[in-house]
Order: sequence, then C-alpha cells, then structure tokens
Amino acid sequence: MSDITRQLIPDARAFLTELAETNTREWFQSQKARYEAELHTPAEALLKEVADYLRPHHPGLQGKIFRPQRDLRFSKDKTPYHTHLHLLWQLPQHPGCGVFFGIDPDGARIGGGIMALKGATLSRWRDTVAGQPLTRAYPTAGLAQVAGHPNPRDSGFADELAALMDILALKGFQPKAPELKRVPAPHGQSHPHADLLRRKSLTLWRAVDPVPPPDPVAAVCSAALVLAPLFTLLQPILADPVAA
Repeated sequence: MSDITRQLIPDARAFLTELAETNTREWFQSQKARYEAELHTPAEALLKEVADYLRPHHPGLQGKIFRPQRDLRFSKDKTPYHTHLHLLWQLPQHPGCGVFFGIDPDGARIGGGIMALKGATLSRWRDTVAGQPLTRAYPTAGLAQVAGHPNPRDSGFADELAALMDILALKGFQPKAPELKRVPAPHGQSHPHADLLRRKSLTLWRAVDPVPPPDPVAAVCSAALVLAPLFTLLQPILADPVAA
C-alpha cells in the first residue's frame, strides 16, 4: 500500500460526513483543495495500483472514479453532491462486470458483479435461470417438471450460481435485494429460483472492517480474486453468442 492511499478511508469518511451536513456548492468549492488532496488524488492512486495488480488476470482492465456531482435533472432531491466516493474497475473479459469500492460516512464497502442486466443480456439471464441451457453441457436426463418451471430442461446454471452465492456469503459477500417484486412472465411465482428471476442486476458486497486500519489496495485486490468464480460463471450470459 502506498502512503497516499493509507489515509483514504478515514479522510474520505470525515470529508463526506461534513459534506452530508452541508451539501452546498459554496461549501464544496471552499473545500475543493481538500477534496483533491484527501479524496481524488488518493483515489486515483488506488485506481492505478489495483489496475496494475489485476491487469495480468484481466487484460485491458480499466478504472473509473465517479464524479461527485449529482444529476439533478429528474430528481426531487436537489442537493448538488453525492455523499459517497465510488470507484469501478471494469473487466473487459467479462462484459458488464466490474469490481466496486465505495466509501460513505458510515464506512467502506467492496463489491463485484454486474450493475445492469438489460436487453439481450437480461433475456439470456432469465432464460438460463429458468432452465434454458447455455453452450456448456450439463446432464439433463431424468429431470422432472417442477412447479413454476415452464421447461423441464435445466442448464444447471441457477443451482451452480445459488451454491456459489452461498459460498461467497461465508466470505462476507451479500447480494443486494432483487429489483422486481414479482417473477416476470412467463415464469411462475413459485419458481425455485424466483429470487434470481426477479433480478435486473447481480452485485455482491462486503463491508470493510475499519479495525485494524485497512489497506485499500490489498482489500480490493483480494475481493476481486475471491469474486473471480462469479465473473467466470456469468461469462456465457454476458457475452453475445458468436454466429456460426
């Protein structure tokens, strides 16, 4: 860990706590030099150090710091700034997947997964969770129709993913709640993997323990390696099929 990233979490939490109490353009502009020195510059260093470590595992990996300004066009909340600092490392080998790091006044979190399942990817996700096979071969002989399951074929994907999520939960990674209240048609509400079908994203998060003071670089790199099986499992859904 470089000296510049060592104080990122405590300094960012202190700054964001003060920002949350005021959250005006005047206050932020008066603290702009502090923001650059204590948040943005260390975050850029963290972005680079993590990318340098992970790039051999994820060629072409790119990092991003999200801007502090909020988009107010469609929001009733007109406070001008986010009260969090978010970083993203995009994984080109796993389109749509990323590793995330966030700090807010309450603490820091690390996560990974896919932020948005949409379009053809969302359709492929639902079909595969519901039982449509991927290009990988799974044994399907003898599988019986189950309640809410429109197709007796089963790719094995949903069972494998559910088991992997249980394993990752033991390592502290918990999924965000599904976005939908009901299972989308034509899948039944009693489908055995209703929780997965109600999703329009899949991200898992772990809180960063503040004691002892964490090494942000090591924490993010370690999380990325722990979450690697998730990225691999999602790969056939995220990648568009290659035409024969």
